[in-house]
Amino acid sequence: MATDIKESADAVEAAAVMKLLPGRPRLLALGEPTHGEDTLLDLRNDLFRQLVEQEDYRTIAIESDCMAGLVVDDYVTSGTGTLDEVMERGFSHGFGASEANRALVRWMRAYNDGRPASERLRFAGFDGPLEITGAASPRQALTALHVYLAARVDTDLLPCTAETLDRLLGADDRWTGPDAMMDPARSVGRSAAAKELRLLADDLVALLDAQTPHLITTTSRDDWDQARLYGRTATGLLRYHFWMADTAPSRISRLCALRDAMMADNLLAVAARGPALLHAHNSHLQREKSSMQTWEGPVEWWSAGALVSAHLGEEYAFLATALGTIRHQGVGTPPPDTVEGLLYALPEDSSLVDAPRLATALGDARPAPRVSPYFGYAPLDPAHLAGSDGIVFVKDVPQS
Repeated sequence: MATDIKESADAVEAAAVMKLLPGRPRLLALGEPTHGEDTLLDLRNDLFRQLVEQEDYRTIAIESDCMAGLVVDDYVTSGTGTLDEVMERGFSHGFGASEANRALVRWMRAYNDGRPASERLRFAGFDGPLEITGAASPRQALTALHVYLAARVDTDLLPCTAETLDRLLGADDRWTGPDAMMDPARSVGRSAAAKELRLLADDLVALLDAQTPHLITTTSRDDWDQARLYGRTATGLLRYHFWMADTAPSRISRLCALRDAMMADNLLAVAARGPALLHAHNSHLQREKSSMQTWEGPVEWWSAGALVSAHLGEEYAFLATALGTIRHQGVGTPPPDTVEGLLYALPEDSSLVDAPRLATALGDARPAPRVSPYFGYAPLDPAHLAGSDGIVFVKDVPQS
């Protein structure tokens, strides 16, 4: 192969993964318990390479902005832009700075070079345009949907003009101010303009659906799929902004649930294209309810993985990743009575463990939950063992 992805020292064999599962899943989810560690991304890259070569997977989807991800997909499929531009504009959450993500994009572009469209690898971000500090303006998605429809359907079918959208959207910083996450009164999500935009977005999506036969035959299915992404993102963002303005005690739980619902919708769209490897935090991919501690107290919500699993059944598989040490983050050797401690005692540097079998073997002797001194790392919940199809264990994570 022209340009290979660096092989991880903590490799996971695709063939061994498939032996854990009843069949090849349409969506194979690989979680991680912390962000920002290239060792885990190198492992992901190597697994994706094997899945491409051995199992005919053609898409990788990661926990990054779905709109920005279009920039990466354009580059890997057709060479649009430069690698530096793509790493700067094609990722959210700071993920474009990762050398492992850069290696992935570079390898996918080299793999696709000279191949027919049907054989090319695809990239997708499946997160919404969201950060923990707030949400993007719906402008990009909403105007892109309007532009797509305006060029292809009769003008009198459109619910509004581009000028009306622009007037209602106003300045983008009205939407993106980080103060709104902490203070609902600072959100514009329940303003008269925002409420009108929600109705218009709904009408635009309904028009897109109603004109599907015409749109697919006059453009392409890929263009139509992208327009559907615009619609999902616009309606999802407007809904998210509406609930940012809520003052109920359940506000943060609802926002977490809305974010993962947007993720799930994007993942189901990815699944419709064919087999894909997913990569995100364990909490977004697990089948059980997710939880975390926030500035407003503990919150719970159903993750994207739980939602997708409910739709796809055995066509969804989840591998949780567990870690032994992250010494540069103050995470030392795990206590022996935790899941991580049991796995740390194994002789291998990394292991692929049959999670349901491990849960059965432990029986009533449930391991203790591990307590992390590092806020950015979430240890495995022992109660969730049986809910994953396997555990990828990385014994020691060196500093990237």
